[in-house]
Amino acid sequence: MGYSCMNYGFFNVSSASPELKVCDCDFNAEKIIDEVRSSYAKGSSLVVFPELCITGYTCGDLFLQKTLQNGALKAIEYIAKKTASLDILICVGLPFSYSGALYNVCAVLFKGKIIALVPKTYIPNYSEFYEARHFSPAPCGVKNVFISEKNPSVPFGTDILIRDKDGSGFVLGVELCEDAWVPVSPGVRLAIAGATVVANLSGSNEIIGKAEYRRNLIKINSAKALCAFIYSNASHDESTQDLVFSGHSMIAENGTILSERKPFEKHSVIASVDIERILQERNKTKTFQDCAVRFNSSENSSFTVIEVSVRKIDFNKNRLVRFTDPHPFVPSALDARSERCREVISLQAEGLAKRLRHINCKSAVIGLSGGLDSTLALLVTCRAFDLCGTSRKGITAVTMPCFGTTDRTYNNACVLAKESGVELKEVRIAESVHKHFTDIGQDENVHDVTYENGQARERTQVLMDIANKSNGIVIGTGDLSELALGWCTYNGDHMSMYGVNSSIPKTLVRYLVQFFADENESKNPSLSAVLRDILDTPVSPELLPPENGTISQKTEDLVGPYELHDFYLYYLLRFGFSPEKILFLADSSNLPYNHAFKLKWLRTFYRRFFTQQFKRSCMPDGAKVGTVNLSPRGDWRMPSDASAALWLSEIDRLK
Repeated sequence: MGYSCMNYGFFNVSSASPELKVCDCDFNAEKIIDEVRSSYAKGSSLVVFPELCITGYTCGDLFLQKTLQNGALKAIEYIAKKTASLDILICVGLPFSYSGALYNVCAVLFKGKIIALVPKTYIPNYSEFYEARHFSPAPCGVKNVFISEKNPSVPFGTDILIRDKDGSGFVLGVELCEDAWVPVSPGVRLAIAGATVVANLSGSNEIIGKAEYRRNLIKINSAKALCAFIYSNASHDESTQDLVFSGHSMIAENGTILSERKPFEKHSVIASVDIERILQERNKTKTFQDCAVRFNSSENSSFTVIEVSVRKIDFNKNRLVRFTDPHPFVPSALDARSERCREVISLQAEGLAKRLRHINCKSAVIGLSGGLDSTLALLVTCRAFDLCGTSRKGITAVTMPCFGTTDRTYNNACVLAKESGVELKEVRIAESVHKHFTDIGQDENVHDVTYENGQARERTQVLMDIANKSNGIVIGTGDLSELALGWCTYNGDHMSMYGVNSSIPKTLVRYLVQFFADENESKNPSLSAVLRDILDTPVSPELLPPENGTISQKTEDLVGPYELHDFYLYYLLRFGFSPEKILFLADSSNLPYNHAFKLKWLRTFYRRFFTQQFKRSCMPDGAKVGTVNLSPRGDWRMPSDASAALWLSEIDRLK
């Protein structure tokens, strides 16, 4: 499947910290050229090298030698000449002497030209650093400098933005090392002036604990500036006379590390940064815009903008160089997943506990089917009652067998209630539903939507009335994925008095139940065992008669795999991506489905998402616990009669 017609806002960027010899500019230039060619071959639009990489960061008083300064200038023009045929932006560090002062600068090269020189703003002169002995901070009032006849007038200063003239949103800003460590960094200033990518050329030495601090710093800088951040650090080939350098380098985006060269590793770093995602985040985050307006209206916000045609990714030749998580709601790392589950459960339970305390409620009613959603709702309710210091005997789990109930789910519901220490009430609703069908003239042999929804609404009526009898509230069991697809019966399981799972996607529900199973492995093996059997049970509303005693109605056969729908939902709501880009990301992930299968269910997803908004418009209260939510009182406000024509037409064109 070719995607060369669009690059979806992705740009490949590289961070390189090549082999180096201190003060040997010719040797260093050749190694830099090799890395530029390598990055270009991998499809990079930009490659960033460390601070002072042409000379080495650790030259000491040799920086004041004219021979070294001239050697650096000769090397930068040589690098520009040798890379002139390559359509790639290059950021290289060197010392630059101008008007009686020496500056620590980044030279930005493009197609054989030095298009900008950016001096370092903040010069460290504390602890092991003594840069002020050699370098001056960025001057004011200098706009252009002479380098040579080849580069007679080069823009010079910290107020430089390099923008893709094709309107992609790629805008590069540059800072150097210490600039990222100060309270108000030049990089953040560049970002609110329009930079979507910030390059930091660094010479940060290694000491115990500094790598983690540095990693957090880069994540925070990229998060607060809503940008991509490329951090290139001096390599282990720097002088070890007094310090050790490790080449620790990173590429981050909006607070997430996309790629990292860990200390003392030797490979270069490459990642695909998503400019569209950055711009969408900025559009959504109104306070970022407010900050930009305030800053850009000040007298000191005059920027030099240099326009270039930035290389786009051709996806017929290059791959997307970033990890696309097939399960964006669920951390892939086991430790991170466990911590996420613990935090989510705590938020769910605290949300419900607050509601219970507010209404002075000692009773809760839950419809317990033996499925995943109602299981999670019961477990969370138990934890909420524990938080309130209220006996779990105040929780009534109601099992309501009918036409589609299997022995497996019924027995699991009973065991789960017993092992959780709650009251179990059985209400067989078949007779009531038979009577209802007779009243409305429904043929019981016709297994249509009325046949199914009649059961769901009868169950909700039973739960509501039992809650009234016990002066309690009905706990909703429906999850975020069901709300997105409208896979719930309006005024049936759609309705409750508090929905504890309303912002939990189906893919995460499974891991939350797994977390409870693991947690109870030793202290309550029987509870753990029934939870594991529930996890192994196919997802089903159980509204159609079983076949040979087993579940005949499997939800994912009807609406598609939840892991696909959760993927689509995340990128639709979190970033507002188009169907085409979402499908591209799905194809770039390791979701175990072919392109045609994904496309089929993508259309189903959008059709259902638009037509089922009316159910979300009147959904019950329920706490938001993640970045994506569908509450009409919070994250998602959409007219119930909006047309899906534009989105469906785009999907149809993808065929």
